[in-house]
Amino acid sequence: MKEQFTLTFYTEDQMGLVSKTAVIFSRRKISFESFNISSCEINGMYRFTIVVIETFETVRNLALQIEKIIDVYKCYFNTNSEIVHTQTVLFKLPIHEVTKDSVQELLQKHNATYKILERDYTIVEVTAQEIEIDLLTNLLMQNGLIEFVKSPLIALIKSGKSFREEFEGF
Repeated sequence: MKEQFTLTFYTEDQMGLVSKTAVIFSRRKISFESFNISSCEINGMYRFTIVVIETFETVRNLALQIEKIIDVYKCYFNTNSEIVHTQTVLFKLPIHEVTKDSVQELLQKHNATYKILERDYTIVEVTAQEIEIDLLTNLLMQNGLIEFVKSPLIALIKSGKSFREEFEGF
């Protein structure tokens, strides 16, 4: 049975790393739900966070192949219950809509932070779970949403262990 998994792997900066990753996934006809690269707690290392919807067996094999083919230090795979995850979104809204009480209440309910307030529009930032962001986006579309951009998923594994502890053992 397919479910959502988050793969997290750690590597040093390598030429062609993104394309090598894409090839592994495309050969297996696996689509990314989300793809994020960021620095991490170890200087000079990067954390790749990739979300897929696949079976446990497929994801387990994928993690092993990523470690072997791409030459990463470690590749973890986790279900949503094993990680803490969130996303951030920026919304651009017409200023005349933002001044409405209903929109103000909606933004306040989602802990929106005002980033820019211009004469014709405002940009607000919301950090939440993807489902909440999608619901808010639909509601804001009914209130003149000009545009929005959503970040890839960011996630940390709940386990008390850290990659740093494992890395120091390499």
